[in-house]
Amino acid sequence: MKDYYQILEVNRNASLSEIKKAYRKLARKYHPDLNPGDKQAEQRFKEITEAYEVLKDPKKKKQYDTYGSVGGQFKNGRNFSNFEGFDFNAPGSSSFGDIFETIFGGGFQGRTKARPNRPERGEDLHYRINLSFVDAAKGIETPIQVVRKDRCGTCGGKGVHPGSSKTVCPVCQGSGKVQRQSGFMKFASPCTQCGGSGYLPGKPCATCGGDGRIDRVTRIRARIPAGVDDQSKVRLAGKGNAGRFGGPPGDLIITIQVTPHAFFKRRGQDLEILLPITYSEAALGAKVEVPTLDGHTLLKVPPAVPSGRKLRLKGKGVVNPKTKARGDMIVEIKIVPPPTKDLEIRELLRKIEKIAPYDPRENLGK
Repeated sequence: MKDYYQILEVNRNASLSEIKKAYRKLARKYHPDLNPGDKQAEQRFKEITEAYEVLKDPKKKKQYDTYGSVGGQFKNGRNFSNFEGFDFNAPGSSSFGDIFETIFGGGFQGRTKARPNRPERGEDLHYRINLSFVDAAKGIETPIQVVRKDRCGTCGGKGVHPGSSKTVCPVCQGSGKVQRQSGFMKFASPCTQCGGSGYLPGKPCATCGGDGRIDRVTRIRARIPAGVDDQSKVRLAGKGNAGRFGGPPGDLIITIQVTPHAFFKRRGQDLEILLPITYSEAALGAKVEVPTLDGHTLLKVPPAVPSGRKLRLKGKGVVNPKTKARGDMIVEIKIVPPPTKDLEIRELLRKIEKIAPYDPRENLGK
């Protein structure tokens, strides 16, 4: 004797809602569409369905609990053995997806079409834009052109010819459902012609072809906030395709491509720059002009600064688009020797070596 409670992995005191929940979980797990070619999964699915058909019915459940059997009967009196021989892949037969359509109220691999004239949100549009390094860092407002679907002016977005009225669907005769039968099994599913509403909306609008929208070139001023980076995305709410049948519009999603800068490098919200200085500036210290996003500023270089030393300019980096906090600028020192073709310069350098001899490599390797 089959233990239907064990098959559905519930205890004998389980409520109807618990039995339904267990069935849905197991049916989805062992559904043949998710286990193609797996005969064990197919057999398990059949057992689960058999157990559910009995335990969901109060009379059959009572008979099973009392006698341990219900005579192997479905509701229509057919034997379960007929189910064993049923070929779900045979031409014209109903698929496991049809069973799920009946059980769960829609096809397993995708719900039925939305009813005609039901409001639908418009699709999002995607657009790519190239920005200079400085424009991306400082922000910019720029015009762009996109082809988007706009509400049809002829039908007002309804998708039907003005004055045309809805008619009864000729396929389902207004019921919204169609019946199918394969062997002893009958299936009722929403009509695909009318989407389950039972009615056709009327003569399609000649301008938009029934979509309620037409393609239109639209000019938009896109505001790109300060601090966007390469491959950042900016969403412009409501600038995508218009919704259908009164639904809200989609968004316009702009992907940013940033052109590299000649001497600035970005690390998060910080900027990095390599600053060349002379021997004397490095030795004596100096105030040196440094380019920033806001123009030139003076940087105090301390005496005896070596190459590779990094100095920080607070608040001279890039703005964070979310927090509005601004990073710093990291200035790396690079000492550049003077040209030595001039004999006088070479002689002066030799005098410096004699006056102030030192070995910068004295600790190297120690």
